Amino acid sequence: MTAAAPRTSPGAPPLARPTIAFAIFLAVLAAFYWRPLATLFQLALSRDTNSHILLVPFVSVALVWIDRAKVFAQTAASPRAAAAVFLGGVMLYALRTRLDLLVSGQALLTFTILSWVVLVWAGFLLCYGTPSFRAGLFPVLFLLLAVPIPDPVIERVILWLQQGSSEVTYWLFRATGTPVFRRGFIFTVPGQTIEVAQECSGIRSSLAMLITCLLAGYLFLRTAWARLTLLLATVPVLVIKNGIRIVTLTLLSIHVDPSFLHGSLHHSGGFVFFLIGLIILWPLLVWLQRMESHSRAARGAGAAAHTLVRTEPHPGQ
Repeated sequence: MTAAAPRTSPGAPPLARPTIAFAIFLAVLAAFYWRPLATLFQLALSRDTNSHILLVPFVSVALVWIDRAKVFAQTAASPRAAAAVFLGGVMLYALRTRLDLLVSGQALLTFTILSWVVLVWAGFLLCYGTPSFRAGLFPVLFLLLAVPIPDPVIERVILWLQQGSSEVTYWLFRATGTPVFRRGFIFTVPGQTIEVAQECSGIRSSLAMLITCLLAGYLFLRTAWARLTLLLATVPVLVIKNGIRIVTLTLLSIHVDPSFLHGSLHHSGGFVFFLIGLIILWPLLVWLQRMESHSRAARGAGAAAHTLVRTEPHPGQ
């Protein structure tokens, strides 16, 4: 008696075929968008608020690879869905050309790259199908982070970070017993006057922390409520870790060496305080994992009890 050969869906194309087709689609799309993509690359290299863009496509591909068994469990071309999404991308690009006379610079690039992302989605649907798109929804939507954030939005976020960081800084000075006089974003402490300027808002490390927590929620949590809780908890931590950074540097300049306000820890030490922010959020991530485990165990026990009741014979039988 010989073992039966594993069944395969009749006529199902091998995964290599749609992957080659998708690669060709991406190459053609890149050739059409090469100018805005080159501009995006230069923007990511020159501005801290867009430096994360360089990593976004690679992270999306890595996430798809990690979940490849789930994402590509069922592949079949979805031409109708792909056509609808493709039309949306074309309409966004057409809107970009209409707005050419009204907006310029990064706002125009935002519309252009958004249309590129939507067309990438259309190619994915065409080559792999709707089931694969749904299974890999997070990695696919993660590509939206490659769209540059318009300057007005960035300016409002920076202002919020300045305000929040100033509040945290003031209360930390009070908590450490440091005499402080505050006037808006300007603080006067013994021997020093500091300003929480736009450059001190920590926008780069804040974006990095938001993206890191977004990925951590996807990789280590399973439910939408837990992932959303972690992401929302990140928001106040952004200003807390920035306030800790400002107060730490100021106290070091007062009690150790005035050069701390202008040294390497000030200009390149953002990563240290980024890690402090992650340490603050770590207990919450562990707690959310435990809550999910308890919830799954409770559901499993409830399902087992329900099955036992249904299979138990009636007393009259």
